[in-house]
Amino acid sequence: MKAFRRGGVTESPRRSVIAPLRRMLPLTGVSALLLGWSLAAHLAGAHTLPGPGKVARAIVELTERGLLLRFAVASLFRVTWGYLLAVAVAVPLGLCLGLLQRAERTLNPLLQILRPISPLAWIPLAILWFGVGDLSAIFIIFIASALPLTVTTINAVHLVPRVHLDAGRNFGLGPLALVRRVVYPAVLPQLIGGLRLALGIAWLVVVAAEMIAVNSGLGFLIIDARNAGDRYDLVVAGMVLIGLIGLVLDAGMRRLERLPSLRWGFGAARAAR
Repeated sequence: MKAFRRGGVTESPRRSVIAPLRRMLPLTGVSALLLGWSLAAHLAGAHTLPGPGKVARAIVELTERGLLLRFAVASLFRVTWGYLLAVAVAVPLGLCLGLLQRAERTLNPLLQILRPISPLAWIPLAILWFGVGDLSAIFIIFIASALPLTVTTINAVHLVPRVHLDAGRNFGLGPLALVRRVVYPAVLPQLIGGLRLALGIAWLVVVAAEMIAVNSGLGFLIIDARNAGDRYDLVVAGMVLIGLIGLVLDAGMRRLERLPSLRWGFGAARAAR
């Protein structure tokens, strides 16, 4: 099989055919999902499982009534505040605990006790402390995101080679300068992965919190449609919207991981190990 040149680069005909096919794989997966969904809806009946067409009409109905944008914005508002508060607390705390062994030994048992507790278990206390509203949902998102992000940051600091820290101290860097110029750039690649994971947890938890602690948002849409009796098309529509928004959020975090400086950081971390 002869190779040909394209844009100054030698490329085989086989590769030129395979590359577009690889780009079509996600569309193939989505098509298979829609086909299987339609078949299952046909076999189970529309009252048991609404089909894609009925769910699409429900999404259009939500759009026309102005509910889709309002509920999506409400959920994103709560996730944004809870997530940003978690980042503001967890990242500095994780950096400090990762660098200060005595502080880590003191607080690590508390972290390990709190971390396995489901965020949903905090819902009764959140309602007791903050009432029914946005603050309760934001608090639950904060708890769900902060604990794993703190542990991730601590582990990332432990992976920083000791020689880098010693070199920074030998150059006269104080504690804050050492964190800013040595530790933070070194842990950033692993930290981005932790931020991506925490954002997924935050988006997962907000839906459950909205089913109980607030009266708006996509989670509330699902529980309200279920209580309406026969509007399971709206229930599935809410599920689809949650999945699509979660996909967009995750795609944004994945783009951060592809930044050249972060790819270099990952490669440097592997080389150091």
